[in-house]
Amino acid sequence: MKRVLIISYYWPPTGGSGVQRWVKFAKYLPSEGWQPVIYTPENPEQLAVDESLAAEVPEDAEIVKTRIIEPYELYKRVLRRSGHSKEAVEVNPVNAQNKSLLQKAAMWIRGNLFRPDPRCLWIGPSVRFLKKYLAEHPVDLIVSTGPPQSMHMIGLRLSRETGIPWIADFRDPWTKIFYFKHLSMTSATEKWHRKMEKKVLDEASAVVAVSPLVQQEFQEMTDTPVELITNGFDECDFSSEQCTEAYGGASEEFIITHTGLFAADGNPTVLWDVLAEKCRTDEIFKKLLRIKLIGKTDDQILKALTDRGLEDSMINMGYQPHSVAVEQQRQASLLILPLRKEPEYKAVLPGKLFEYLASQRPILGIGQTDGAMAMIVNETRTGTVIDWEDRKGLTQYIEQCWEGHLEGRLSTEGADLSRFTRRSLTRRMAGLFDRVVIPDQVGNDGNI
Repeated sequence: MKRVLIISYYWPPTGGSGVQRWVKFAKYLPSEGWQPVIYTPENPEQLAVDESLAAEVPEDAEIVKTRIIEPYELYKRVLRRSGHSKEAVEVNPVNAQNKSLLQKAAMWIRGNLFRPDPRCLWIGPSVRFLKKYLAEHPVDLIVSTGPPQSMHMIGLRLSRETGIPWIADFRDPWTKIFYFKHLSMTSATEKWHRKMEKKVLDEASAVVAVSPLVQQEFQEMTDTPVELITNGFDECDFSSEQCTEAYGGASEEFIITHTGLFAADGNPTVLWDVLAEKCRTDEIFKKLLRIKLIGKTDDQILKALTDRGLEDSMINMGYQPHSVAVEQQRQASLLILPLRKEPEYKAVLPGKLFEYLASQRPILGIGQTDGAMAMIVNETRTGTVIDWEDRKGLTQYIEQCWEGHLEGRLSTEGADLSRFTRRSLTRRMAGLFDRVVIPDQVGNDGNI
C-alpha cells in the first residue's frame, strides 16, 4: 500500500468543519490503496471539541504529533485581564465586528509579524522533525491542507528538501479569503503573501480547490494543475431511517435550523424581520415556529432575534457533536445557510452545504445569487439562494415552505448527490495521488 503524509493543523478531538474533510479522506483512503500518515499539533488551539470524530479515524492510521507554540493563548490571557467579554476572547479577532484598541493592535501584530499566520512558529521545527521521521518511515506523497496556510509552507519546504511530490489542498483561498483585507497588513506584508502564495501554487505537484470559482482563480495564477475536489457528506452519517419522515404537518413544529459557526457578519437580519412579521400576522405560525441554532452563535445574532420578539421561538443548543448536528438537520423543516456579507464569499462553498443536501430538507441560502453555493443549490434543485436584502424573495420562500410544512411535503428526496459522497470524493483524491506519483499521468480532469 502506498503511503501519504497529510499535514493538517485540525484533527480530532478538535471539532468543526475544518477537521472533517481529511478525517473522512483518511477513513476511505485505505480502500483506495493509500495508507494515511497524519502529522498534526499535539497541543492545538481548540475552539470546539468533538470526541466522536476520533471514531472516524482508521485504527491503522499513523498519527504523528509534535508540540506547537501558540501565540493565541497569550493573546487570550491579555484580553481576559483587560476585561474583554468571553465572546471577544473566544472568537477569532479577525471576525470581530467592533474591535477595541487592544484588538486592533493585536490584529496589526498578527497580520505583520506572524507570516503567513500565527501557526508560523511550527514551520521550521516541523520540517526538521519530518525530515528525520520520513528517513525512517518513507512516504510516496505529501499533502498539506490549509488554512492555516503555514501547513502549505511546511509542505513546500519539506518537498524541496526531500524531493517527495507534494499536493497543496486549499479548503479556503489564500490572499482572496474574505478576512485578508481586514488584517491591517503593510504593503510589504501583502506583497510577501502574494509571493508565497505563488510559490506554493507553482512548486506543488498539484493543487486542490474545493470550489469551482477558487479553482478558476488559482488556475489563472499558475501552470500547475488545479483540481476541483469539493467537500461532501458521508453516507454512513445519514444511514439511519430515524428522521426521514420529519416532513411536517398542521400540528407539527416548523423548525428552521442553522448548524455550525454563525458569525455576526453573516447575520440575516432581513430574514429575522420576515419571520417576526409572519409571527405578528399568523398565530399558528408563531405557535409552531422554532429557530434552532446548533454551533457557536455570535451574541449579535442572539440579540437580533430577541430584539424582534423571537426569543420564545429560539433554541440555542450551542456546539454539539457532529452526529447530533446531523440528526438535527434531518429533523428540520428548513435549513438556513447565510454567507458572510463579504464579496469574496461569492467563491465559497461552505462545508455544511453538502450535509444540508444529504439531509433532504429544503435549503435557504442567503448571499450572492450568482455565487458557488447558488450554483450547487440550483443545480441539485434542493432549495434557493436569495440576496441578504431581498425581503420579497425571503417572504415568498418562507410562505412556500410554511405551506409545504402544513401539507407534510417538505423534502428534497430524489436529488442526485452521488458525486458529493465522501467515498466518491476519496476515489477522486486517490486518483489524483496516483497520477502525481507517476508524473507522466498528471492532469487536470476538470469539474466533478
